[in-house]
Amino acid sequence: MEHAPREARSIRIVLADDHQVVRSGLRLLLEAEAELEVVAEASEVEQTERFVLGHHPDVLVLDLNMETSSLPAIPRIRERTPETAIVVLTMQNDPAFAREALRAGALGYVLKESAGTELVQAVRLAAAGESYLNPRLGAQLAAEPPIPDGPPDELTDRELEVLRLIALGHTNVEIGAQLFLSVRTVESHRAHIQQKTGRSTRAELVRYALDHQLVD
Repeated sequence: MEHAPREARSIRIVLADDHQVVRSGLRLLLEAEAELEVVAEASEVEQTERFVLGHHPDVLVLDLNMETSSLPAIPRIRERTPETAIVVLTMQNDPAFAREALRAGALGYVLKESAGTELVQAVRLAAAGESYLNPRLGAQLAAEPPIPDGPPDELTDRELEVLRLIALGHTNVEIGAQLFLSVRTVESHRAHIQQKTGRSTRAELVRYALDHQLVD
C-alpha cells in the first residue's frame, strides 16, 4: 500500500515566552495548523538561544520582554543560526520597539493582542523569508517624521554608553561592571542623563535610546 505524498514540509518552531500559560496557548494556536510544529519551548533568553542552537528551527517566536529584554539576543541568534527567522510577539505597541526589533534582524512583529489573527500568518511569511508587521504599527511608522541624527541633549560619550546599557536592560551594578565604574558613578551618570533628556523612568529612557538609534 502506497503512502500519500506529504503536501508540505513542517515549519519547525521554537516558542520563547516567560509565561507557561501563554506558551501553552500559542502552541495550541500554532499546532492547529497542519504544517506548523513546535519543537521546543523556552522561558528565558539564555535557554532560548540554547534551544535555537540545538534545534535549528525554521522560526523562533520570541517574546520581547522576558526576565530581561530579549532584543539584544536577536542579532546574536541571527548571526549564529541565520537559517532561523525571528517573529517577535509582544505587548509593546510602541512603533519605536517595532522599528528596533526589525533593525536588529526580526522578520515579524506581532502584538499579543492580535496573536489569534496574525501570528500564524507572520510565522508562515517568516519561514518563507518574508516580513510581517502589525498593520497599525506599520502605519504609525510610515507617518513618523525622520529620526534626528544623534541625541540633541549634549550627552557625553560616557553618558551615551550608560544610556545604551540602560536601554538594553542592564542594572546599575551590571553597567558598572561592564564599564569599570562604581555603582555610585553609574547612578550619577544616570541622573545627568535624566536631567539632560527630560526622561525620568526606565521606559522613557529606552524610548529615547530607540528614537535616537543608540541601540545596535
